Amino acid sequence: MSEALCLLSAAELQARVRRKDISPVELMDAVLARAARLQPELNCFITLCADEAMAAARAAEQDVMAGRPLGPLHGIPFTVKDIVNTRGVRTTFGAVPMRDNVPGQDAVAVARLRAHGAILVGKTTTPEFGSKCLTDSPLFGRTRNAWHAQRTSGGSSGGAAVAVASGIAPLAVATDGGGSTRIPAACNGVVGIKQSQGVIPHSQAQDLFGNQTYVTPTTRTVMDTALMMQAMGGEHPCDPWSLGVPAPDYVAAAQPHGDLRGVRIRYCLAPPGRAVATDVTAAFEAGLARLRELGAVLEPFSGDGFEVEPIWRAINHTVWRTRFAPIVAQHREALSATFVRQVESAAHVTGMEYQQAMFERSKLFLRVQDLLADAELLAMPTLTRTALPLDQDLFGQIEIDGRHYDNVRACWFPWTMPFNMTGHPAISLPCGFGNDGLPIGLQLVGRFRHDAGLLHAAALFESTHDFRGRWPTLP
Repeated sequence: MSEALCLLSAAELQARVRRKDISPVELMDAVLARAARLQPELNCFITLCADEAMAAARAAEQDVMAGRPLGPLHGIPFTVKDIVNTRGVRTTFGAVPMRDNVPGQDAVAVARLRAHGAILVGKTTTPEFGSKCLTDSPLFGRTRNAWHAQRTSGGSSGGAAVAVASGIAPLAVATDGGGSTRIPAACNGVVGIKQSQGVIPHSQAQDLFGNQTYVTPTTRTVMDTALMMQAMGGEHPCDPWSLGVPAPDYVAAAQPHGDLRGVRIRYCLAPPGRAVATDVTAAFEAGLARLRELGAVLEPFSGDGFEVEPIWRAINHTVWRTRFAPIVAQHREALSATFVRQVESAAHVTGMEYQQAMFERSKLFLRVQDLLADAELLAMPTLTRTALPLDQDLFGQIEIDGRHYDNVRACWFPWTMPFNMTGHPAISLPCGFGNDGLPIGLQLVGRFRHDAGLLHAAALFESTHDFRGRWPTLP
């Protein structure tokens, strides 16, 4: 029974805890036992909070037995990417120089989950400061894909996605600055959303107005994503983008009621010149067919104007150089060569070039707005191929159907970076499996701040297949 608890969604666990079918202590026992068993193979945690989690579970059980009011996520385990602050629990940012850093307070999103009754299990792996699409670091080594030990988990929220995909905990707090939630979600067959700018306050952003990073949910089901958004969302004075943003009923929106009859969806396989693996193409076409069967009206759009990796890099790496150049200067030998190279690569970007990139970011927003003016959603593959090899070099070539291409970012995830820059909500959903047996993701993009509508469409799509019933073979 205990092992089976780990395979239940947060929504199912929520109902069982309230009915007293299971206790928070029984659930936490199962979760910690599974984490201890799988961690040596998957390496998805930097820190496990076993003692603190069990103490919180015992307190949660007492609340249930005493008939006290229960939060919406009472007793539900969750993990936090080790780039997001957790009060009293070390937050290393995946970097050796930060290995003993212990924040004095939670990030707003974490504090809200705790206030809703969720219990922190541990901190999940991230490359140094969330700096790449592969989850490895000199601090902890490599995090393996949940479905294949010799493939990457994706990144930078690789540990978060693997912890969910392997059934260790149903809810994970991740982050996304260019695809860091959606990439590992696609690699590991789970749900990863980058919500609209401001929907979930970001209390650690340093550039409050130009920020393009997000604190995000990762789960196995759309409903669980809605539960997290309901808890984490809502305005907060720390984030100007959150002010005045209404908090709709995400949980109601995630019910797979009705259909998509009359909903217009524009779709594109890839920006011009970008290769897409044949199995990804087939899964994408099958996903479009399911949307059509739900009643959606599908219309192709041109990928022109979405070759954005140079723009994203000029903005993002300039931010990184400003933040991390002092750390590189002081701790170069303790950091990976890949991280150092990325930080130093922005040295040649002039102020005028940075501002031109910001102008291009504005044009991109207007391009997406134009596409969504008379359509509710956009659809595209999350990634151009399944998970890369475990030892993939960020600055190496990417292989797609036997051919090799330069630039991992531009060639593997051309469709994730644009929506960090525009702020539109984008969700990666499992849509099939590749010829190698690894998961493939479909990305749906919604209108700005229409996250509830995106969740509803995602829930309907999810209801058309049985991928939630498939689990990786684990030791």
